[in-house]
Amino acid sequence: MSTRRPGKALYMISAVAQRYNIHPQTLRLYEREGLLRPSRTDGNTRLYSDEDLERLETILTLTRELGVNLAGVEIILNLRERMAQMQHEVNEFMAYVKQEMVRGLGDWEQRLSTAMVKSAPGSIVPPAGTPPPPGDPEA
Repeated sequence: MSTRRPGKALYMISAVAQRYNIHPQTLRLYEREGLLRPSRTDGNTRLYSDEDLERLETILTLTRELGVNLAGVEIILNLRERMAQMQHEVNEFMAYVKQEMVRGLGDWEQRLSTAMVKSAPGSIVPPAGTPPPPGDPEA
């Protein structure tokens, strides 16, 4: 069974290792540690997508430039994924709130137009049965 990702550029382990100047065993280690998840062909050949390469670049930056060990890399990558998921949830919630506010505004506009009736130009008369405001000379 193939786990290839259709429609995306895919790279074999040798090409990725050469491109990033790392040993193929390092890529296999990152996969064993759960840091990379390349797809596989029917023949079980690893295929790395552009997303996998971006993740690999992050791993290499953390380990080479910042001196983070693999356990730390795993924590950082998991936190980044969780943050992205939370950002998506916040965006969905904000869209929902905006939709509800627009709907609520429409309800208030409807109530206002129903409750207030224009009488003469520039004046608004409240509906019958509404007590006059305090200090109104017509009260």
